[in-house]
Parts: sequence; structure tokens; C-alpha cells
Amino acid sequence: MEDIRRWSLIAAFAPIMWGTAYYVTKTFLPADYPLYGALIRALPAGLILLSVARSLPKGSWWWRSAILGTLNVGAFFILVYLAAQLLPSSVAATVMALSPMLMMLIAWPMLRQKPRMLPLAGAVLGFAGVVLMVASGSAAANPVGLLASGGAMLMTSFGYILTIRWSRLPQAPAVLPATAWQLTAGGLLLIPFAVIIEGAPPTLVASQWLGFAFLTIMATALAYLAWFAGLSKLQPGTLGLIGLLNPITGVIAGALLAHERLSAPQLIGIAVVFSGIVLGQLAPAGTKSPRPAQEPLPATGVAGNPYPGSETRPTAHH
Repeated sequence: MEDIRRWSLIAAFAPIMWGTAYYVTKTFLPADYPLYGALIRALPAGLILLSVARSLPKGSWWWRSAILGTLNVGAFFILVYLAAQLLPSSVAATVMALSPMLMMLIAWPMLRQKPRMLPLAGAVLGFAGVVLMVASGSAAANPVGLLASGGAMLMTSFGYILTIRWSRLPQAPAVLPATAWQLTAGGLLLIPFAVIIEGAPPTLVASQWLGFAFLTIMATALAYLAWFAGLSKLQPGTLGLIGLLNPITGVIAGALLAHERLSAPQLIGIAVVFSGIVLGQLAPAGTKSPRPAQEPLPATGVAGNPYPGSETRPTAHH
């Protein structure tokens, strides 16, 4: 239980940063450059981590990293950027809160992990809280924004489970290099699309550079490291519920910073969602990792991995 709580706290850093990213994107970044916005966020973060990891993919991990980078980074960042520009911070963040149930459903056939009762109950509570927060929002929800946010949720839910599945392969990489590869691959994928569709990159002012710096370092490089570390140690349902901190943070940030009206039903919704998160952490005694003990371990770790012990349970990962 202590091990679960420790990794839950580490993983919680990610959705908190992602929740604030909605406000930063909508307030400080140019609205007409979703491709460049995703590119400027992902590629520098990947290169920063790559300079620390000092490791390149080998063999099949070139194309695996490209696929995961597309699902979890490249295409995802485009959709979430659009959602942040088209929806209120609260609505954009809460749509992603439906991912815990989806992750558990995908993990059932792909990982042969049947949904456990407490995380499932927590996901139901979380969904109820989402309904309260979204339904009582003060601004109308843009249909295109809702589609973009829902597509981002579907894409990363599948990408996270695929990450766990591939991280069980022999000689799978540790958390740090795998995260660097995905962010770099996702960023490189965006370059031709940004140039062809959006032309020249936007001219940024100081506040926009600061906004991108926050997204790149805090909400991408460090947040993805924390999230993938948790993904390598926690059950999908448990981790998915931690992701519900994303909408809670988004709603609070929208209310405090963007002066979006926070109604009584939304406050109740926040309490309900938080209850679902707590319920999902009450795992049975002895539950520490989603990986069977008899699985073979990778031969080596990677120097500089900031998560001691993650070399034995690597992951290639929202």
C-alpha cells in the first residue's frame, strides 16, 4: 500500500500540470497555430530528455516509439490544443476525466486485467462528478471542441495501454529514454504538417514564450516522466483515476485565474470526483504493480533515470 501511495503521488504531478495547461494555452498562446503549438511544446521537451538519457532506440523500438509518439504526443497535442482554444477550461479538462473507465475496458482484452471493483466504483463516481461540473458550466460547449477533446481521450487511453503491453517485452527501455523517444518522435512528426498547413511559424511575444516554456518543461517533460513512471508501477484503473486531478485542476484554475463562474453543483462535482480518486487508491493488500512477478526483467537500466527501480519495470509511454 505504501508503494502504491508513493507512486500515486509521483504520478499526480502530471494531471495537475495538464489541468493548468488548459488555462495557459487559452490565455497566452496563439489560437490559430495548433500544429506549431503542439510542435513547440513536444519537440523541445523530447530533446531535453534525450540529452539527459543519452540513448537512442534500437531495433523495433524505432517504429514502436513512432507509434506511441503519435498516439500519446503528436496527434494528441493537436487535439488537446484545439480543445483548449475552443472550450472553457473547465469543460476541456473534464472531458478527459472519462478516460479511467475507458482505460480499464481497454486493459481487459489487451492486458487480460479484469477491472477491479474499487477503481471501477471510483470511475463511476468520477463520471458523476464530471457530469455535475460540465452540465453546470456557465459557457456553451463548442461541438468541435468536444470532438477534439473526446478524440484526445480515446487516443491516449489506447496509447497508455499499448505502452504497458510493449513495456513487458524483453529489453524494453526504461522510463527516461522511452519518454524522450516518444516526445521527440511526436514532435518530429508534426514538423511537415505544421509547415504545409500553417506555413511559417508564429512570431511570439515574451508572454507567449513564457507560456510555451511552462508547457514544455513543467507540463510536458517533467509531467510525462512522472506519468510514465506511475504507468510502470500502478494498475491502469488506479492510474486513470489519478488522472481525474486534471479536470479538478482545470476547473479550479479556470475559476481562480480566468474568473469563470464556479457554481454550487460544480463544487459538489469536484468533491465527488475527488472521492472517486481516493476510492481507487484503496487497493487490496499486496497489490504493487500491474506486471506479473514472473516476467523477465530487462538486462540493463539507463544511467540518469530519475526513478530508482524503474529500470526493472520499464515503460514506453497520456
